[in-house]
Amino acid sequence: MTRDDFLQSLKGDAPPPSAGLVLQALWYERKGDWHTAHARAQAQEDASGSWVHAYLHRVEGDLSNAAYWYRRAGKPEAKTSIAEEWESLVSALTE
Repeated sequence: MTRDDFLQSLKGDAPPPSAGLVLQALWYERKGDWHTAHARAQAQEDASGSWVHAYLHRVEGDLSNAAYWYRRAGKPEAKTSIAEEWESLVSALTE
């Protein structure tokens, strides 16, 4: 899935079937459904899932939990805005 395809899918009512769990998580978070996003990120038990999981806890405001998940992902804690991190995640996960 390309970045443009993913961004275009935000106009719809459901994430594209070809989107993996982490992209689905980002899709649902952007649509305002944090709980579904969290469930999707948690279901992907790898570095990408941990990275999105960290982002979601940052969105939630639970920074200590986010820090744990950034460590699990092998990523530094984000210092950019939430919007910039979302864009970075989408770019990284659609390459």
